[in-house]
Amino acid sequence: MRQFYPHLRTVVRFVYAYLQLADYSPIHTQKEPEMSATTTTQAVPVGTWEIDKVHSTIGFAVKHMVVSTFRGQFNDYDVELTSTDDGARLAGKVRVASVDVKDENLEGHLQAPDFFDAERHPELSFESSDLRVEGDQLVLDGELTIRGVTKPIEARGSITGPHTDIQDNQRLGLELETVLDRTEYGLEWNAPLPKGGFALANDVKLIVNLEFSEKA
Repeated sequence: MRQFYPHLRTVVRFVYAYLQLADYSPIHTQKEPEMSATTTTQAVPVGTWEIDKVHSTIGFAVKHMVVSTFRGQFNDYDVELTSTDDGARLAGKVRVASVDVKDENLEGHLQAPDFFDAERHPELSFESSDLRVEGDQLVLDGELTIRGVTKPIEARGSITGPHTDIQDNQRLGLELETVLDRTEYGLEWNAPLPKGGFALANDVKLIVNLEFSEKA
């Protein structure tokens, strides 16, 4: 065994010399370069994009009678999406009279002064101030106008595409959601329930699924 130790010392010296040449320490390893917590990139490819209403929806969801989620949508709207080297712009208008909740009486109530007051405020409108990608999320900042009240909102979601369709056109999909307090826009109607709670929640989720084709 004694004759083995000189060889062991030689091996140790060799390893130590190698680590010095490699500027490596078994205790203090080199740190990877730190990445920014948020990576921001332009969301929409440059161009003008035309809405495909057949394959798009603008909807909402709100808690009803505490126990369930009530959903509806608007069927008549215009949406513009344009993108330049300086950024993208998304703007739209929705006709209140096109609200669809599968019940004519309820649709009439939603258009009445208790809610959207369609006679005095026939449209909802939105215009973006910024549309960008942060990490794996699409982020939209802008202003939403309901019943003549305009407030800033932020919506988050995803962008898919562009992708070539069966007619060799470029398609782009945006999916966005945000939650707002309807009472801040003057939609204040409610009814108390016998054992607590209210018929409708104040928080309303807006759910937008938009499909675009590139305009020639």
